[in-house]
Amino acid sequence: MEKITYDLIIIGGGPIGLACAIEAQNKGLNYLIIEKGALVNSLFNYPLYMTFFSTAEKLEIGNVPFSCIAPKPGRQEALEYYRNIHKHFSFNIHLFERVEGIQKQENGLFKVTSAKAVYSSKNVVIATGFYDIPVYMEVPGENLPHVHHYYKEAHEYAFRKVVVVGANNSSVDAALECYRKGADVTMIIRKGEINDRVKYWVKPDIENRIAEGSIKAHFYSEITEITANEVIINSPDGEVLIKADFVLALTGYRPDLEFLRNAGISIGEGLSCTPTYNPETMETNVTGLFLAGVVCGGLETHKWFIENSREHAVLIVSQILQNR
Repeated sequence: MEKITYDLIIIGGGPIGLACAIEAQNKGLNYLIIEKGALVNSLFNYPLYMTFFSTAEKLEIGNVPFSCIAPKPGRQEALEYYRNIHKHFSFNIHLFERVEGIQKQENGLFKVTSAKAVYSSKNVVIATGFYDIPVYMEVPGENLPHVHHYYKEAHEYAFRKVVVVGANNSSVDAALECYRKGADVTMIIRKGEINDRVKYWVKPDIENRIAEGSIKAHFYSEITEITANEVIINSPDGEVLIKADFVLALTGYRPDLEFLRNAGISIGEGLSCTPTYNPETMETNVTGLFLAGVVCGGLETHKWFIENSREHAVLIVSQILQNR
């Protein structure tokens, strides 16, 4: 175990984890960020040409301006911005180091165990987002190699039959990009319409492509099985078989709730599985253990974004200073 006892260990090096580090640094706290992958790893794993819903100024942290020519920044611009943030603040950060567990000890300190080391800290912030675990359909064939739960770019799907599952932002973006690269795209949509939370400048595009037949869509439908070259769906017309070279099952993602439970955080019952925390301080039912960012919403991953959870950093550090 390291001899250092940190004032704060931040688990997750995404925008909100970095915002917590900036606030801790500004207040003179001895902190460490531990990130399982690259800097802002979730953003790095977004589709290559993704455009954010938020404007650039709503993604800013640390009072550092985010300059962007377009009305809304894309993934590449965001990665450049957060790399510059790291250069500016020189974070104490360990990249490509996965935290395996958090344990509060009898002396009041937290033992934070990673794949590489064991650390000691007076306080811990979990800012791990929600992009790690796909929401699985739990149907036969979902683990076949041509079934993907993450989408990067359209090139490999060009001139192939592609089934896209879902009607949220990631599904719609993938369907449109694959269609424009020459794929034969069919969407399987559980409800009767495209999700209202789809980006407002994209929603008319997908609706028009469906209306004209360029992209086929089966509404009120669900996949019941996936085979090597087709999907079987339950639709208003009964059972339908659709040829498929690839299946993009973009049915959403969720936080690692088991990791939170193992740290001692109470998780609410019901569909949302909301972790227990004080919204005025972001402190959980475990004293000294805090949540920040999207992870606070449990399965309601649409509730928190960068723009409305940046303030968590100030609340957390203020409470740490008050506890001292």
